[in-house]
Amino acid sequence: MARVEFENVAKDFAGPRRERIGAVRDLNLKVADGELLVIVGPSGCGKTTTLRLLAGLETPDRGVIRLDGASLEGVPPKDRDVAMMFQHHALLPHFTVFKNMAFGLMLRKYPRAEITARTQKAAEMLHLTGLLERKPEELSGGECQRVALGRALVRQPKVFLLDEPLSNLDAPMRLELRSEIAAVCRRTRATMIYVTHDQAEALALADRVAVMRDGAVEQVAAPLEVYQRPANRFVAGFIGAPPMNFFAGSVARQNGALLFRGEEDLAIPLESPGADCMGKAVILGLRAEHIAPWDAHEPACRVEAVLERVETTGSESLVYLSRGKIGFVARAPAAFSAGAGQSVAVRFQMEEAHFFDAATGAVVPRR
Repeated sequence: MARVEFENVAKDFAGPRRERIGAVRDLNLKVADGELLVIVGPSGCGKTTTLRLLAGLETPDRGVIRLDGASLEGVPPKDRDVAMMFQHHALLPHFTVFKNMAFGLMLRKYPRAEITARTQKAAEMLHLTGLLERKPEELSGGECQRVALGRALVRQPKVFLLDEPLSNLDAPMRLELRSEIAAVCRRTRATMIYVTHDQAEALALADRVAVMRDGAVEQVAAPLEVYQRPANRFVAGFIGAPPMNFFAGSVARQNGALLFRGEEDLAIPLESPGADCMGKAVILGLRAEHIAPWDAHEPACRVEAVLERVETTGSESLVYLSRGKIGFVARAPAAFSAGAGQSVAVRFQMEEAHFFDAATGAVVPRR
């Protein structure tokens, strides 16, 4: 397969008033040989533009894109040896599944025997063997997406580019095809760059996750590292469902002990040595699983709140709480039962807390 490198890549588009809109800004990103990198971020953050720049469908205004160390500047799309799978499968309706999958090889005039062998192998990998003589109108949405993936696979390109390939499918089909894509990556040891706005999909699939916002990469790391050690408040809030809880406040010393003081008289002891936040406004971040029912036998960090509602997911419950104008969410066992408006006590597990600079959003390192 191949290595991919973006070095200081930028791409602007003209806005409705001829202003320049930065779709990609100073992008520096490396994808290792055989890696499945998932680019995740909100709509309009530059994910698809990044793929199109690599595929040659857009030309960068600045910077260099390299494939296996060689610059792609001036190389036409057909000569880049990348295969792109789009959000819409775009199958040819008058072709069978076999011909749709083999079409790229037929255009390149590969020998008939090699076309058949490659197509049959891809069909077996994607469980399409019994559907090769059908036409797209006879297939389900998930089967059409499999055919589109097979069309890319038979090319055996250096890099696979997948642009939100599952977004039009229902939830069960998304899970099924997600597993197929992961299996294909393992079997072929292919280099894949996968774009999605679904952070759960990114965490489930990726070797590494690149989180983008406003055309720039905020953090690139392994899925668990992005979740457990976000680089800034945006990453912390975007990655994870439900999103991380945030509380504005500051760190003060009282009677020799460190306290986080926030709105609505929130005062939470910090374990020594605590965070290096003295003298600055900070945001305390805490995930839902780190807010637990308070137990009299446990240490402090007791927080009184009012129950707003409970959402049951089957395996657990999401408990939505409020303390004055502050709202936050906690995870609880599926059997959790309480009525709206009821007063409850919870414990903030401050050993799992994150602190972010209130002005910049950057993470504040713990001492």
